[in-house]
Amino acid sequence: MKELLILGAGTAGTIMANHLSKKLNPSEWSITIIDQSENHYYQPGFLFLPFDIYSESDVIKKGKKFLPKNVKNIQTKIKLIEPEKNKVLLANNVSLDYDILIIATGSDIAPDEVDGMLDGWRKDIFDFYTYEGSLSLRNKLRTWDGGKLVVHISEMPIKCPVAPLEFAFLADWYFSTKKKIRDRVEIIYVTPLDNAFTKQKTSEVLGPIFKSKNIKLITNFNVSHVEADDKKLVSLDGRAIDYDLLVTVPPNMGDSVIEESDLGDELNFVPTHKHTLQSKSHKNIFVIGDATDLPASKAGSVVHFEAEILTENIISYINGKPLSAKFDGHSNCFIETGYDKAILIDFNYDYEPVKGTFPLQGIGPLKLLEESKVNHLGKLAFKYVYWHMLLRGIPIPMVPANMSLKGKKL
Repeated sequence: MKELLILGAGTAGTIMANHLSKKLNPSEWSITIIDQSENHYYQPGFLFLPFDIYSESDVIKKGKKFLPKNVKNIQTKIKLIEPEKNKVLLANNVSLDYDILIIATGSDIAPDEVDGMLDGWRKDIFDFYTYEGSLSLRNKLRTWDGGKLVVHISEMPIKCPVAPLEFAFLADWYFSTKKKIRDRVEIIYVTPLDNAFTKQKTSEVLGPIFKSKNIKLITNFNVSHVEADDKKLVSLDGRAIDYDLLVTVPPNMGDSVIEESDLGDELNFVPTHKHTLQSKSHKNIFVIGDATDLPASKAGSVVHFEAEILTENIISYINGKPLSAKFDGHSNCFIETGYDKAILIDFNYDYEPVKGTFPLQGIGPLKLLEESKVNHLGKLAFKYVYWHMLLRGIPIPMVPANMSLKGKKL
């Protein structure tokens, strides 16, 4: 019996377990997935928790219910990967052999990477990229009576690059309509980028939205440290931004097991072939989702597209064939803009976000690079799609892995 191990039971690992359980002969292959948590989190929903749009039950469920019955599920911490021995060592000192390894260990925030950030952590400095952070921020916003709100990105890459934008736009809506104190709240968006977003076409659309919502945009701000006692965010070039409430996206890093196993770059992301999703250093290791170093968004939609390609390539690898399936970096993301509207962007490695309709050209029903209420409904509908289709590896109608984009080539 040959062994296929999946490290991580988040979005990427769970999807791959479902895909491969249908493709591999159970009399020849045993599939095991390992994760220390028994819970599965709908991470896109963390954005909505602070504004009381979603509750805890919307974003957290038991992970086991989404895994196939023929997949072994081990709940413990992964201690070490030994690629030269084709072994994984678990926290209980159990050693597992593998023939194929899929690394889906994701990424996490590292607020300790910014000097002084932890001094004000969960007091006046909050994240919303973790379940605990979102809940703490929700409780803070319920009683906060206004002041200077700074929404901040420490550095790139980060999970879901549009999420900080969405937070700023939803904050404008929340303080205007729910708390009715918008006149007492100054919103400042601080980014290390030279524009609002990584893609120029998208930034051109977002610029007028910042102005219409009276949100100040500060670019090229590379954080040096935080002076928590004085409530100041300080850049490497000496600029200081005062805040009353700092909602930050700390540096994102891969799992510590990647560093301990000497498999990652300086941010603990695994060097991965951008089209085949095979590890650059070990042919029987494949990487998916936030654990990769790919120049693609770290987002759930990207994982969906990657999983279909990776499944094909693992089958090819098992059969001794070339890895012919190619991931093109395809990503689509809803940008919630508040007031029941959203923008949808669609792009890949080679093409900027394009205008038009999605998923059917000329029909839609979703509009690309435009605000619409239909896009907002699509954003909300994704929660259902996530729990009932995407995680279970069920094909999403009209959304293939690699779609032909016709737009401005990068």
